[in-house]
Amino acid sequence: MQEYKLFLNGEWADSSTGETFEDINPATLETIGVLQKASLEDVLNAVDSAKDAFESWSRTPAPQRGKILFRAARMLEERKEELARLMAVENGKILTEARGDVQEAIDMAYYAAGEGRRLLGETTPSELPDKFCMTVRRPIGVVGLITPFNFPMAIPAWKIMPALISGNTLVLKPSSDTPLLAIELVKILSKAGVPKGVINLVTGEGGKVGAALVRNKKIAAISFTGSLDNGKWISSEASQDMKRVSLEMGGKNPIIVMDDADMELAVDGVLWGAFGTTGQRCTAASRVIVHEKMLPEFQKKLIERAKQLKIGSGLDESVDMGPLINGQQLKKVEKYVQIGKDEGARLALGGSTTKPLPGYFFEPTIFTDVTAKMKIAQEEIFGPVLSLISAESLDQAIDIANSVAYGLSSSIYTKDIKNAFLAIERIEAGITYVNAPTIGAEIHLPFGGVKATGNGTREAGTTAIDEFTELKTVYFDYSGRLQKAQIDTQIDI
Repeated sequence: MQEYKLFLNGEWADSSTGETFEDINPATLETIGVLQKASLEDVLNAVDSAKDAFESWSRTPAPQRGKILFRAARMLEERKEELARLMAVENGKILTEARGDVQEAIDMAYYAAGEGRRLLGETTPSELPDKFCMTVRRPIGVVGLITPFNFPMAIPAWKIMPALISGNTLVLKPSSDTPLLAIELVKILSKAGVPKGVINLVTGEGGKVGAALVRNKKIAAISFTGSLDNGKWISSEASQDMKRVSLEMGGKNPIIVMDDADMELAVDGVLWGAFGTTGQRCTAASRVIVHEKMLPEFQKKLIERAKQLKIGSGLDESVDMGPLINGQQLKKVEKYVQIGKDEGARLALGGSTTKPLPGYFFEPTIFTDVTAKMKIAQEEIFGPVLSLISAESLDQAIDIANSVAYGLSSSIYTKDIKNAFLAIERIEAGITYVNAPTIGAEIHLPFGGVKATGNGTREAGTTAIDEFTELKTVYFDYSGRLQKAQIDTQIDI
């Protein structure tokens, strides 16, 4: 059994305690690797390494940093199929989705590398003569990155690449369910030329290793993707040291299907949005709000199509949906199915575990007769469970869409441009799709949400650079005399 190590100051190392944990294939329950449980001492060493490397890396010209990321992007491309197959084993994703996950990392590496030739500031006229005004971007310092299991290559890349091009050094703590993809990404970056100490990796329990990063006073910023409860704790704890914090904490994403929608297109979109990645996306469509005139036919077609979805190992090219990530998540999904039954929703499809293999498989599940206030329509389940809700108008559909704590992604299917723009204007979400499902973000556009989904920050696109830089305003007075802003501004014209 292969044993994987921590990455500290450019070297692969065992935990100082010698403690390890196993990485499990969720489809077969086989152990695929043994990982190090980082100790508090290991975390301190990782942070100190990043701190020591910061001055040199931050002073490296950004275009030179970009060259390293370009090399990493090309190496990711060369290993795309190998990494996708590893992901199908470790995460359970079907191969087509695993390839897409790796492609997101490739795209982000290329995009961030290109930002090395920009990292744009502003220039603006001064109110005084012989004075120049501008803004420049500066790196934050040592950043802690805490990433989830569901996009084990893409989400680390979404954080690592912008952090590096901006001149930061970092410590990455990946999910304990999917550390191998993060390890491979770090190997590629190191081979591409990232200097020792600039990137460090620690594996282990979030409550211990992740918490140690959040509490470390040398960490200047935390970027976290995960649960709402953990995000709240991070926000509170990090505020003690006034750390920069970026949070992405999930969603309860609605698709609105109007009575003028393209029926087949909407069914296709709902199937992909609800059951892609086994519902384990923060942008997954867990609620479909259907116009009452459309509902009977839509419901029938959707259930017929969902029955045809094939469940099994992600390595099987004929499979449509893989396993849930672990036993804890399986129990959570089972709990919510029972809650839905108890609340009076009708279980129209699925609702049970299934055993194509020994792993954590759960059937595609559809509830009908769901009302907006039911728990299954309010709380994030993170599994293949979909609620169908009836609406008599667009206004009511939007009210239902907005009735949850979260506000990440949203969608509307309609042929009426007025409906589309009303949805864009009124749905409380960071993302709105028109005639497409709630999943499918592209890396050159901002990603994030409102309300309980996050704290106002955005990842990807140019906002990724905002996340990992500080703005410095510069005033350059070449007049040779003392000039007083707001006082010496009265000039005769």
